[in-house]
Amino acid sequence: MAGNKIGGQKAAAKNRAKDPDFYAKIGAKGGKNGRTGGFASNVIGEDGLTGAQRARIAGARGGRISRRKKDTNTVAVQSVVVQSDLDLAA
Repeated sequence: MAGNKIGGQKAAAKNRAKDPDFYAKIGAKGGKNGRTGGFASNVIGEDGLTGAQRARIAGARGGRISRRKKDTNTVAVQSVVVQSDLDLAA
């Protein structure tokens, strides 16, 4: 197991020397193992949406959720009634 960057590079070179398709096979195993289709999927799902459309909707939902705390120090605004000179004279 690689403990640093140089060791990782040596391990990667050894893996490629043994099998040139080593990393392609690992990626293929991971892709075949997935069952959800993912956001990159162009297949239309049961909801009638592609993965990209579903990702857009999910992102919009997440974007509407505020992570900011609610302001607890609200200041009450007093209403001011302005009377005209005619109302005062009557």
